[in-house]
Amino acid sequence: MGKTITTYLIHGNPQGVQYVTISNRTCKMFVIPRASLSSIKEREDLKQPALYILLGDNEEFTPMAYIGESENFFERIKNHDNKKGFWQKALVFIANDKAINKADIQYLEHLSVGLAKKAKRHSISDNKQIPKAPNLSEHQKDTIEDFFNDVKMLTSFIHCSIFEIAEQKNNHLFYMKERGCDAKGFYDETGFTVLQGSILSKNTVPSFRESKQRELFIKEFATLHNDKLTLESNYTFPSPSAAANFCAGCSSNGWKVWKDSQGKTLDIIYRQQLD
Repeated sequence: MGKTITTYLIHGNPQGVQYVTISNRTCKMFVIPRASLSSIKEREDLKQPALYILLGDNEEFTPMAYIGESENFFERIKNHDNKKGFWQKALVFIANDKAINKADIQYLEHLSVGLAKKAKRHSISDNKQIPKAPNLSEHQKDTIEDFFNDVKMLTSFIHCSIFEIAEQKNNHLFYMKERGCDAKGFYDETGFTVLQGSILSKNTVPSFRESKQRELFIKEFATLHNDKLTLESNYTFPSPSAAANFCAGCSSNGWKVWKDSQGKTLDIIYRQQLD
């Protein structure tokens, strides 16, 4: 079923503050660059209960996020502006009809942190634990879970993958064996997903420019079992080459090194068929 999603540029600037809505739904998502905080201080709709996500990168360009809730987003964000350095953009979710309260937002935070930790698309180290779910009735939970579905759709709409779990269905699998790695994965519209259990190369070549980022990635997502560096969960990279680079610890052309069980490269399966 198709959906209509509307983006409104509040100041007419595509890089500035905007909000995004789904037709006939109550969820409204504000996208607020950090540099534009002063422009929203008079907005009354941002002084109501809200779920928010702070997005940015650390010094090694690892995607980072912090998920929180507040009864008054603008008052809360002033504190984060002073104390949290990594973030560059905030996503803020409110109800158009002001129909959600403090407990509802706490349940949204519980769902959001839990799913983000499971998806492992962003480092959310400041969210050390999954917040406890408040005591809501069955029908209240159903309502907020339905609202959360809109939260997930809107984040995905602006290409934020924080809630997207890479799942192997009937995907065309590809394999790579380079420099001691023995990895497998699949390619789809979200990127190239390397599957849990893949063996990664234990070291990098001297010329590899992303060694530090790879070390952090391994620390968070891989463990050493029987002298083999093993990926502990599915992980989606933005491109086949990025996936190959991190698996083998060297620069590779992912379109050429990932091959299916018949020996056909990713390039043959996904690009040459377009000619």
